[in-house]
Amino acid sequence: MSKGLSKIKLVALITVSLIFPIMLFLPAGTLVWPEAWLVSIFFGIYIVTITLWLNKNNPDLLRERLLSKGTTKGWKGWDKILMVALSVPGLLLFPIAAFDVARFQWSQVPLFLKALGFLGIIPFLVLAFLVMRENTYAAKIVRLQEEREQKVVTTGPYSYVRHPMYAGGILFFICLPIALGSYYAFIPGILVSIFLVIRTDLEDKMLQKELKGYKEYVRKVKYRLLPWIW
Repeated sequence: MSKGLSKIKLVALITVSLIFPIMLFLPAGTLVWPEAWLVSIFFGIYIVTITLWLNKNNPDLLRERLLSKGTTKGWKGWDKILMVALSVPGLLLFPIAAFDVARFQWSQVPLFLKALGFLGIIPFLVLAFLVMRENTYAAKIVRLQEEREQKVVTTGPYSYVRHPMYAGGILFFICLPIALGSYYAFIPGILVSIFLVIRTDLEDKMLQKELKGYKEYVRKVKYRLLPWIW
């Protein structure tokens, strides 16, 4: 285990921490946007905390997620298409929110809804940490990690739903636009959420076909994203 962050990891950490403020304030053309500051600070602290934890407890997963050092061998073709489909509205969400809130003030989101938006982001952060704590195979792309002898994970949030990270991600992309104060950014947020539902279904079918023991897991944990619903 590494006792400290290497220079490469440190640069990657700084870069990831700056993504939110750059993507929000650059198109906004102003720094006078309290909601964007709250989101940027909130996620900056979270990213630093989770990176330090992974660096100590699971450096392999840190390299996979933060540094994108994992192999792409076996990456499913349909997932490559979905990654593009996800990325476009996911990236557009930020400038749309910036133009809406900071430049043209199209939306007038009441304070209590913004507060609910921020509160809705918290379950995603909790789920993301719990997933990375339990699942060392939590790569960013869909593939069977044969070189790491991938096994079925059934503990933590996986004892309730089969794809907890996606469940949290959907909640995040629904709540983030509202937290930022933009109804218009809610449109790309919904699109990302739809693509995440599709990805959940396709990945689940792939795992049932290719990952040993996953069919037995499906019989025990019946729901993909929401208990008692789907």
